[in-house]
Amino acid sequence: MTAASAFAGMRRVSPVVFKAGCPDCRGRFELAASALRLAIGASSRTTFYSFTCPGCGAAVRKPAGERIVELLTGGGVRTLRLHSTV
Repeated sequence: MTAASAFAGMRRVSPVVFKAGCPDCRGRFELAASALRLAIGASSRTTFYSFTCPGCGAAVRKPAGERIVELLTGGGVRTLRLHSTV
């Protein structure tokens, strides 16, 4: 089997983009999964996503509930699992 025949029936998939907003400059934009980071902690207070605003360069950190975590992980956002030291 050749590589061409193995991939013959596949279609091109559009990259996932996420809509986001910056609380500093109030800019609204779309970000690729590679521009976001997700940290999953032991509680809702330690679970968040972050990105750098493409408009003003501010570091933005926002809480991530269960639905946001599901969407971000499903969209290929890099995830860091935080563990307690206790």
